[in-house]
Amino acid sequence: MRIRILGCSGGIGAGRRTTALLVDDDILIDAGTGVGELEVEALARIDHVFFTHSHLDHVAALPFLLDTVGAMRRDPVTVHAQEATLAALRGHIFNNVIWPDFSRIPTPEKPFMKYKTLAPGAEATLGTRRIRSVPVNHVVPAVGYLVHGSGGSLAFSGDTTVNDSFWQALNACDDLKHVIIETSFLDAQAELSRVSKHLCPSMLVGELRKLKPGPSVHITHLQPGLEDGIMAEITRHLPRNTPRRLMHGEVIEI
Repeated sequence: MRIRILGCSGGIGAGRRTTALLVDDDILIDAGTGVGELEVEALARIDHVFFTHSHLDHVAALPFLLDTVGAMRRDPVTVHAQEATLAALRGHIFNNVIWPDFSRIPTPEKPFMKYKTLAPGAEATLGTRRIRSVPVNHVVPAVGYLVHGSGGSLAFSGDTTVNDSFWQALNACDDLKHVIIETSFLDAQAELSRVSKHLCPSMLVGELRKLKPGPSVHITHLQPGLEDGIMAEITRHLPRNTPRRLMHGEVIEI
């Protein structure tokens, strides 16, 4: 299994792209602005999109992806998410006001996109890969994902603050190789972290204490312009086992 990091920033600007992970060549986990890094031919090979939640930095590229390659494909792109996220897409994006309703275009019988509900805790199987939805704690209904392949598993938190369910699911995974966890703000912004239900370095430390030793930990969703400061604070908190910063364009192979 090959995971390419198309975007891992908390915002945009000068090489920064918002959240999107490409699993092999046919699955997206979130569809932030990083999806725009792909060539048209690569966009056309994406068959499935799994959303962690409905916020714009995680869904922004889907309308453009469908507009670009929908007519090239024989089958619709399947969009997987919990019902609250799908309802947000239907009501606020694909509503024929912000963007055309590609779940009915060009015809309701053969649309460019179809929705498939994946409830928190449920799992989808795509070939040799299994993608399990794991509840997390954010300001809108949100999940993380456990992605299982033949060589091991990767966990992705999406956007979250302090929670237990995510770590319980990870600790029950016997072949977990990598954990991608958000840390959006500095410790001086701890109140903003609490209000927006993100993590800062001091909160991250408490969360990582819940994780069994073993997997490599990667930090994502850092606030633009504060990346070095956030990582320096994480290093001060965790000088011996410092997580690494996830980088745009890198590939994780399992």
